[in-house]
Order: sequence, then structure tokens, then C-alpha cells
Amino acid sequence: MMRDYNIKFVNKEITPFGGLSLFLKMLEKCHFEEQLERCDLPVQGSDRGYKPMQLIQGLFAGVWCGASCFGHLDVVRYDAALCKLLGWERGADHRAYQRYFNKFSQATNQRVFSELFSWFFSELIFDNYTLDFDSTVMVREGNQEGAAKGYNPKRPGRLSHHPLLAFVSDVRMIANYWLRPGNTSASTNCLAFSKTPFLGCKERKSG
Repeated sequence: MMRDYNIKFVNKEITPFGGLSLFLKMLEKCHFEEQLERCDLPVQGSDRGYKPMQLIQGLFAGVWCGASCFGHLDVVRYDAALCKLLGWERGADHRAYQRYFNKFSQATNQRVFSELFSWFFSELIFDNYTLDFDSTVMVREGNQEGAAKGYNPKRPGRLSHHPLLAFVSDVRMIANYWLRPGNTSASTNCLAFSKTPFLGCKERKSG
């Protein structure tokens, strides 16, 4: 049996990503923005630049919308309803994201993410969690920064990165991640790496 549907145009913005409001409420409830502002983020060189918090929120929103590279972040910019949901007058071009995140050096990453990891884990009821370590080989094409020839079982002789990773499987959380050259051995800087995520963390017990 055919049903009659009322089809009409309206002048209101709509978005297929309205479900992101739940993620945004989660960040708000966690006081993520307040914590991020304590991490001594890189600042813009001009007063006309987008605020760092907007660019970081935009990155989150873009990834949640399926972005896998900077160019895909324009999906947020061109979605007027999503920009209103985020509280922006206008969204940033993907080049603004590239310029800002180019300000993150290795030292900056270490400082900012150490603060964030310390905050995150200090909020947990921390009691006998297990920290798992692993490394993997990422094959690279072209001449990417830091890529080098090393152990590469999939494509011997190719440039690669050899990242070191740490996981807390109890809470399904990545605890730390270092991107290293492909000619780095598996145990290089493992001890320093293991201490970094938990600098400043206060142990909390249940009960």
C-alpha cells in the first residue's frame, strides 16, 4: 500500500552528523577544554588566526565524521549546521589546520600529551592496571620525514617508521605512542618511553 509523504523544502540548515552532539557533551562533561588550556598549547602568530581550541575541536569533529587527512577536514567547514553545533561563526579551511599543527614539534608533543595522559589516568580508579608494549613497522612511500631503511619484513629495503606503542587494555586506552625511524631497534628508549605517560599521575584506589 502506497503512503503519501509530505515533501517540502525548508530554509533551515541540516546535517547528517547531528549525533556528534553526544561526543561534544562527553568532552564538556569531562572538562576537556579546561584541561587542554592548561597544556601550554602553541599560540597563533596573528590575532586574526583561529583559536587553538577551535582547531582542536574541528580536528576531533572531522575525524568523527570520517576524515583521514587534512583535506577531509573541510567537511566540517562546509557544514553550517555542524559549525553552529560547535558554536562557531565559521569553520576553518584545512590549510589553517596544517599551519597550526606544524607548530607542534617533538618537544611540544611530549609536553602537551604528557599533561593530557597524566590528567586522563589520574581521573581513573587506578589499581593494578597492566601496561602492554609493542612495536610495529610502517612502510613509507616517498621521502617522509624520519623514515629510514631498517627491519622491514613486508617490503625489505623500503623506507619505514618503527613506532613504539603502549596500551592499557583494561580501559582500552593508548597510553603512549612514539614515531621512530625505521632503523631503530625494538627496545630503543623503551625505559624513557614507559615513564612518559604517567608523569605526574596520582594513584587512586577504590573504596
